Amino acid sequence: MIGGYRVVSEPTNADGGKCMWAFAEKDGKEYFLKRFLEPKRPREGSAGSAASRRIRLETCREFEDRHRSIMELLRPDASGAGNLVLATDFFHAGSTYYKVTERIDTAGLDSPHTLPAKQRTVLLRTLATSLRLLHDIDVVHGDLKPANVLVQKREGAAFHTAKLIDFDDSYLSGSPPAREDIAGDSLYGAPEWRRYVQGDEDVASADLTTAVDMFALGLMTHLYLTGTLPAHADRFGSPADAVNAGEPLVADERLGTATQALIGAATAADPKSRPTVADFLTALRDPGACTLHDTPQPRPATTAAKDGPARPAAARSRVRVNPPDRSGPPPDRSAHRPPAAGDGPRTSRVRINLGPRRAGPPRRPSHP
Repeated sequence: MIGGYRVVSEPTNADGGKCMWAFAEKDGKEYFLKRFLEPKRPREGSAGSAASRRIRLETCREFEDRHRSIMELLRPDASGAGNLVLATDFFHAGSTYYKVTERIDTAGLDSPHTLPAKQRTVLLRTLATSLRLLHDIDVVHGDLKPANVLVQKREGAAFHTAKLIDFDDSYLSGSPPAREDIAGDSLYGAPEWRRYVQGDEDVASADLTTAVDMFALGLMTHLYLTGTLPAHADRFGSPADAVNAGEPLVADERLGTATQALIGAATAADPKSRPTVADFLTALRDPGACTLHDTPQPRPATTAAKDGPARPAAARSRVRVNPPDRSGPPPDRSAHRPPAAGDGPRTSRVRINLGPRRAGPPRRPSHP
């Protein structure tokens, strides 16, 4: 038993970043139990100097404050939160922190671009509406990507909807974790986030706002409509790297001109030039916004990637490359059991996503 929860599966680190996870039960209900590998609360009488203990306690206090403040702002019973999979409990047992969410069905659609245009519109609207709930209270999701969006269709429902999951890396707009602690995914990370984790002192914590999520939403919109991310020169490892170098991201020309412009604006170099999520929802009112035409459509008059100046890359990156295994078919997420344990914990919270940029969406993790 851990904090009143009975663990019913073998804990594993599979797709878990800096945590272990397992399924658990309490009072007849099923839960997803996540055990954080760090930070660790110092025990009474533990080795180390008084100064070291104070530093560790301060790190733990900041960790607790961030998670609890997000939980207070994002409550499962909040109006409109039906498509947010939120934490129900956060506690520590001994020196270790745990977070709990309800266990949900993680089976879903991996290829949203195969849906009809109207279905894609509803899907993007539900995703953006969920994101608006966060942004309206100045919360940044912090790790928006396909793996953290479950595309599902309830029995008897006419449309697929999007459930937004994994708020462990969320933070208040303008108040992200420290450079060495912040998490994210390099493929969907915004240009300012990329420079922040690389140690670029020209990017301050105040520069990481809800616009970080809008960059990822722009990329995901292109992915959901076409099956690929916007194109960029192969010499860049990610869309953000290309944008930071002043290179434009090129939208599929089969998208309508207005949609190309929307994606271009969302992926602009300057965070202040990106649309808000409310602007994004307004743009989706266009009946043709999610149409993929058979013939090339006119290009927008301007290139959004040039809205901001090129930024020099930091001389030394603090990001440790940890490429995931992307060989073989996607896992069966409907099995409702964790993979076999044995994978060692990763050493970096920043996920270096080296999946193909033009061959379709990256694999989804097998956990909720």
